Amino acid sequence: KAARAGKHIYLAKPLGLSYPNYKILEKELKANKVKFHYGTQQRAQSHLQLGIGMIREGLIGEIERIEVWAPGYNDVASPICQEVPVPNDFDYDLWTGPAPLNSYCPDRVTNNSSWFQWDYSIGFLGGWGAHPLDVMVWGAKDELTGSYTCEGTGGFWEPGGMYNNIRAWDVEIEYESGVKLHFIDADKAFSGDMLNYLKFKEGNGTTFFGSRGWVSLARGKAESNIPELEKKFKDLRDKNGNVNSPSHTMAQLFVDVVKGDIPEACPLDEAILSDCVSHMSNIAIRTGRKIKWDPKKGEVVGDPEANLWFVREMREPYSV
Repeated sequence: KAARAGKHIYLAKPLGLSYPNYKILEKELKANKVKFHYGTQQRAQSHLQLGIGMIREGLIGEIERIEVWAPGYNDVASPICQEVPVPNDFDYDLWTGPAPLNSYCPDRVTNNSSWFQWDYSIGFLGGWGAHPLDVMVWGAKDELTGSYTCEGTGGFWEPGGMYNNIRAWDVEIEYESGVKLHFIDADKAFSGDMLNYLKFKEGNGTTFFGSRGWVSLARGKAESNIPELEKKFKDLRDKNGNVNSPSHTMAQLFVDVVKGDIPEACPLDEAILSDCVSHMSNIAIRTGRKIKWDPKKGEVVGDPEANLWFVREMREPYSV
């Protein structure tokens, strides 16, 4: 609706819940000549810009595999909804929007509940995963545009409460290009010491492994095992390995895009690439099957049931 009104769009991540809506948005952006900016924040950070530049220049060689990790949950309990009347000054119907209209309780309309209830999201697979997955697409887009297989396992919130999304995952993806992606939650990454190659660890990150070595980028960290690249990162870090690289300038990037000073910095096609990884991980875990996603057709190959997980019906009167 913003595109149809001729408004440029800054859309906070994650992208959405229904693949057909992505294609509608794509069509409307083009038809109405508006610009799109995916608010994943980290593309505005100088140390990430430096690292992505190294990767794109081929300084780590041919990309062979990528590791991505992100938090799976917030440290909160899954509440039980004790239904109460909707407050007179709260439009619960409008707050709910196109999702199913559930019984009301204060615990349902919190930030945590918006992440961890299936009716509103797919959890931190997309909600946090969007950040390091976007970094992956930013650095290796050309290797990630084809079809890919996805399989993995995951864990859910304890039954009985409202939270029913995936909160732990271990997913393996193989792209048509031959690049392999290991996408895991942060607990898995740290408990298995899978990040032992890093000197400075953070609860989110993207590591690109190339034929010459690796570069690892997180919101507040950056390092490499290639000496000349590591020296550049070292110059940016404090004694604890932290990089002071604010992300608030993401809004300025949007202004620059709207004014035409720079090309789209976070375009929709790249947002779709990264968000689909979150959804394919969700589908593979929930179905317990190895799936194959064909981005050209926009479907899981030969698996109509799996595709149903990527289409949400919209409650009337909400529509696109």
